[in-house]
Amino acid sequence: MRRRGASNIRMAFTAGKFSHFGGIYLLHRFFQSLQLRTFLSRRFAYIQKNNKYSTTEMILALIYPMILGLEKIEVSALLKTNGVFQYLTGIPSFPNPTTLRRFLLRSAPDLAPSLCEIHNSLRKYFMTQPSFLPSYCIDFDSTANTLYGHQEGVVKGYNPGHIGKKSYHPLVATEAHLKDALGGFLRYGNAHTAEGVIPLLRDTIKLLPYPHHLRTRADSGFYEKEFVKELDTAGIGFTIVARMTAPIKRRLSGLRYHKVNAKFSTAEFFYQPHSWEKKYRFVVLRRKIETQPDQELTLFTLDKYAYSVIVTNLPLTPYGIFTFYKDRANLERIIRILKNDFPFGSAPTKNFVANAFYAELSLLAHNLITWFKRLCLPDHWQSLTLPKLRHQLFMVPGELVHTNNVPTLKFPKNSPNKNVFVFAINKIKKLVPLA
Repeated sequence: MRRRGASNIRMAFTAGKFSHFGGIYLLHRFFQSLQLRTFLSRRFAYIQKNNKYSTTEMILALIYPMILGLEKIEVSALLKTNGVFQYLTGIPSFPNPTTLRRFLLRSAPDLAPSLCEIHNSLRKYFMTQPSFLPSYCIDFDSTANTLYGHQEGVVKGYNPGHIGKKSYHPLVATEAHLKDALGGFLRYGNAHTAEGVIPLLRDTIKLLPYPHHLRTRADSGFYEKEFVKELDTAGIGFTIVARMTAPIKRRLSGLRYHKVNAKFSTAEFFYQPHSWEKKYRFVVLRRKIETQPDQELTLFTLDKYAYSVIVTNLPLTPYGIFTFYKDRANLERIIRILKNDFPFGSAPTKNFVANAFYAELSLLAHNLITWFKRLCLPDHWQSLTLPKLRHQLFMVPGELVHTNNVPTLKFPKNSPNKNVFVFAINKIKKLVPLA
């Protein structure tokens, strides 16, 4: 007997209370318990000509699509037809893409300083949530984001992934243990790697609770006299990959190396680079060339050996210095997340100030998710990426019904993560509102 699929079924597009983003209610409850809207509205002293949406509503209308993976402003129009999402999040008649883009262009010059100040207040608060850490490690890095078009500031510069292509060149600082983005900003594509790093360092230090022990890590792009002096003067421990200048190269073959294992050996020396004010400790890792050299650390090869050099003021063994530096790979993962899962470094407008404002919003969106995970989700969920969170929590379909005038959000009976929803709600109920 030949089987056939159903062929006599009617279709109707009349279910107005069903949403593909039912799980976003968890994030809304997180914001609600913190009283985030009140916190933002009290700090944004900006009056819009269009009073249909408040400044806070416009900010959230830009952040929610980032979290849901609707990176381009045009795609966020999907939420305009989703009545349940609007009901759950309290954003009536979700703004259309034109309204959002005009908001960025019009308000960015006035709102950008306030947004940075507000974001830093939140960063400072969540640095101690759920507990105080006695030690912190700030990692610095830059990244190139290739763009196509004629946006302001998108020019040729440092872009190793797409040599010769125009890009932005943003700078980012993160905390290694908490994974928080402590700072960052958009820069023109031809900006030097270390441009603006000292002001960024000073701003991030202000966010840390006292007393604390602070260390930093950075690649060779930050091997600059002024940056090293700033760290050393402030008493901050640092490990920075040294550039392989001719004087450093000449020293490598004459050093006395100590074998760590069959593959690695280490050495160290003190050296004062040209125009630097004092000598610093340089540690060397020598490795037998058997496979493709590590492109980040290994910058020089000689006689079947690959050499990596780090300048530091930490009292660790030479091999301990390299082990400590290797953990900086977590920052590279965060930058990939910012670029691939959030629209960090993108260009929704042709105006640089508006795009820089949008970049700060994407950093805020990233941090909100980081804080939500840390405070509300089980331990075994802490390593989940944003795409997995979207799939397993935020984009769980839900149906909004009213029974006896009481709204109820219904999820599928066989939802696999029901226990996580309950766990998160119980955690959210215990949160203390932002001051």
